[in-house]
Amino acid sequence: MKLSRKIFIITIVCIMVMSLTACVTPAPTGTGKTEPTTAPSKTEPTAAPAAEVPGIEGFKPFDKRVHITVPVYDRSKEGYPPVDDNYWTKWIQTEFGDKYNIDVEYVAIPRNDVMTKYSMLIAAGDTPTIMMEYDYPKVAQWANDGAMRVISLDEFKKVAKDYYDAMVTNNQLGYTDINGKTYFVLSERPYYNTTFTFVTFVRMDWLKKVGYNQVPQSYAEYTDAIDKIIAAGLTDIPPIGKNLPTAAYIPNFGYRDFPVNEEEWIMHSSLGTPCFPWEPTRRMLKRENAEYHKGYYSKEYDLEADDSQIKANFINGKLFSYGGYMSANVDWLTAFYEMNPDAELAIASIYQGVEPGVCDAQFRADNPFGMIVGFSSLATDDQLKAAWMLMEWMIQEENLFVLENGIEGVTYTIGADGLPIVDGNYRGPEMLNHNMNIDMTCLVHASKKVGTIEQTIAAITPQGIPQDFTQALINNYYELKKIADKGMAYSDPVFAVAIESESEYTATLLSLWKEYSVQLVKCPPEQFDALYKELSQKYLDAGYQKIMDERLAAYKAGNTTKLPK
Repeated sequence: MKLSRKIFIITIVCIMVMSLTACVTPAPTGTGKTEPTTAPSKTEPTAAPAAEVPGIEGFKPFDKRVHITVPVYDRSKEGYPPVDDNYWTKWIQTEFGDKYNIDVEYVAIPRNDVMTKYSMLIAAGDTPTIMMEYDYPKVAQWANDGAMRVISLDEFKKVAKDYYDAMVTNNQLGYTDINGKTYFVLSERPYYNTTFTFVTFVRMDWLKKVGYNQVPQSYAEYTDAIDKIIAAGLTDIPPIGKNLPTAAYIPNFGYRDFPVNEEEWIMHSSLGTPCFPWEPTRRMLKRENAEYHKGYYSKEYDLEADDSQIKANFINGKLFSYGGYMSANVDWLTAFYEMNPDAELAIASIYQGVEPGVCDAQFRADNPFGMIVGFSSLATDDQLKAAWMLMEWMIQEENLFVLENGIEGVTYTIGADGLPIVDGNYRGPEMLNHNMNIDMTCLVHASKKVGTIEQTIAAITPQGIPQDFTQALINNYYELKKIADKGMAYSDPVFAVAIESESEYTATLLSLWKEYSVQLVKCPPEQFDALYKELSQKYLDAGYQKIMDERLAAYKAGNTTKLPK
């Protein structure tokens, strides 16, 4: 029980590090104190022996064969080869491993059950040499459990100089430590504050049938369009997909006042504990209550534990919208057009939710890093060095290009602009895995980056479908950038001290959030306000008030970051 509590304390401390746009830098105050930073002080214990010449130029083959294991997500995609044994795992072995006397073994990690698989590997003493995840709480737990090795960034940069320099350029060194010990290095997330790679598509053909020649640009237009779609009988099920909330994060950024009150942000803005008794959440739930009673959602939406049924309904032409991450091959878009060859899609506007006094065009900035990468505590010095060598080798432009594009004339061609055009439909032995091998190249960055932002977007625009969304995706990026440039895209506070009440109450509060949110969405509209007040008080009494108080005390003591100015 004590171990679980300790794990959770550390997890909560780290959960807020996820994606702060601007870290607080030390500044003198009247008392001679300094403002806190996101990074605790560093210790640099000795790790693996370094190369004689920093970086890849100093690489030499190991005298004895070294075996390392590297995780790769298994998304169980039909028509794709095994993620741990395919053309590209073999290519890495040939081009990198054999050259330096290293065996590189890939380990499949189910994308929808990451923690269970890692727990099994850790318990069996088979922890992968490299351990990596996008979510800080997960890697924090592994570090606190003793599954990760403390490393030296001084030693790391001797082996992986280009990788380390990229971390410096991307201002990521502040995210490498827990409790004063260095565990992590971080991959890049290009253009992170615009979240441009995640896109929601809407049925433009339906909109045209009900009198709209463009996507809705306000909530009033959006609800008018959905009401007309329902009235016209364009689908035989509720047109908007919704499922039971399964995560602590409440997507209420748009419902917050701007500028947000900094103390409210400190007390509530979190990926770790649902901020149920906060006014933005009330506004969001009240809107969802109205939409539920207008027939926008399935009456049994709370029985869906994930969005698999929502995706299936969209593919089958029954839903108005669906969203996901973009790449040259987006399987659900391809499947949609196969099922609906005459359909027309468009990209939803960030402004479709805007309603004066209720919701504005704000959004949560993405993480300022991609993968958080750590290393097994069971790794030998040679294995640690070999893992660092793989990362440095992969970040080299010529190697990354091949991994993300494949073989010219087979998996890609060169366009008129001199950039590669990937054939997302190629299914020969050299085919790229999910999203242009991103589950391998995520070791160095979270999404493909090619030249300018326009060129990058062109490279991740879905191919092999009837519509070309390149310009629409570029336009969407610049709309998001306008909002980010106004300071209306930001993340959550980072705490330099443990918020101990979270370890005690968060699990209970997550369960209550699931229960209470469904009650409020489904209750009669005239009962909403009274029920929200009643449930909010129960939630506060169940531990949330203590969390709020402890967070605020940490802020007043100078132990948190602040909102970007």
